[in-house]
Amino acid sequence: MQQPLAGYRIIDLGQIYNGPYCSLLLAFLGAEVIKVEPLQGEIVRQRDPVSRMPHPYLMLNSNKKSVTLNLKHPQGAALLRELVAQGDVVLENFAVGVMERLGFGYEALHAINPKIIYASSSGYGRGGPYAHYSAMDLTVQAVAGVMALTGYPNDPPVKAGPAVSDFIAGIHLYAAIVTALLRRERTGEGCMVEVAMHDAIYPTLTSNLGAYYDKGGVVPRTANRHGGLAIAPYNTYATSDGWMAIFCASESHWPLLCTVMGRDDLRDDARFATNALRAKHMDEVDALVSAWTQQYTREALTDLLTTAGMPCGPVLTLDEVASDPNLTHRQMIVELDHPVKGRVKVIGCPLKFFTTDGALQIDVLPAPSLGQHNHEVYTTLLGYTPADLARWHADGAI
Repeated sequence: MQQPLAGYRIIDLGQIYNGPYCSLLLAFLGAEVIKVEPLQGEIVRQRDPVSRMPHPYLMLNSNKKSVTLNLKHPQGAALLRELVAQGDVVLENFAVGVMERLGFGYEALHAINPKIIYASSSGYGRGGPYAHYSAMDLTVQAVAGVMALTGYPNDPPVKAGPAVSDFIAGIHLYAAIVTALLRRERTGEGCMVEVAMHDAIYPTLTSNLGAYYDKGGVVPRTANRHGGLAIAPYNTYATSDGWMAIFCASESHWPLLCTVMGRDDLRDDARFATNALRAKHMDEVDALVSAWTQQYTREALTDLLTTAGMPCGPVLTLDEVASDPNLTHRQMIVELDHPVKGRVKVIGCPLKFFTTDGALQIDVLPAPSLGQHNHEVYTTLLGYTPADLARWHADGAI
């Protein structure tokens, strides 16, 4: 199967997680992604000043080409304009106003290439009262309500462990870019697309906001219980060697769980006859389930509940996830040889494509070293000579 995005060229100014995850998906699916980095490398590289290859960088920059550019140098700025002229998409996730101050806002780039898709992501978007706020995943989680909803009711708010705001915004930006490319195929016109981290994370509050609107007030932090306190059982329960998540997604699951627990009497208990009633007796339901789960290991309980058709999942440690057999089977955990770091594990592509002839094969290539593709891009794509590159390097332009 042909790579779906083969033939498209992405000029990628993304940094940290948001932009780089978006361009990683584009690169996996065949787009040529030219990662434009400052002379010292993008911010994540700088976490390891010796190798400039910290593992987060390795995980988010497979299949890309790296070039260096000093956008404040006249020659560096000129080279970026030449790249834009031959690109399909310019991607950036700087703070609002940075690209405009550098002379590379949408209007300027549209003048160079009217068919360009300008893809921008920031914390709070270009309009609105928060546009000037400095934003990182932690601060967006705070402002968006994610932290206020995470943790136990009487404890301080805590952030979600993963960088959810960054990655959800990156996924939305990918969708916006592909949609804009589809629109361009139909109209011939470029456009600007924008995704704010704040906007993208807001819909994840659906259960909590539903409870807020339905009940007419703020629902406290619910820890591992349902965000709207509307479903029971819905929690993590102790086992003899860890924890198990169990969720009665529909009314049919409660009788199944009662049978597996050997407690057919609970099916006829009026207190637990419906989900709405079980939610009113949530503490009792959780105590009953917890007393039962503690008799089993995670593995034994997973087998028992899965065989019965119950939604469940063992709470795996990060060490277990790092070698998860399902993620490995689905090629989300990919091992490869990196020329700088040796044998490493990196992220695979979560987007799978199939036809009647089989599956799309997605090769995962090592993340590039800083400026690894300067020669290829500037000589082959833009037509300059090695002598030009040597002069610009000495001048601090590349």
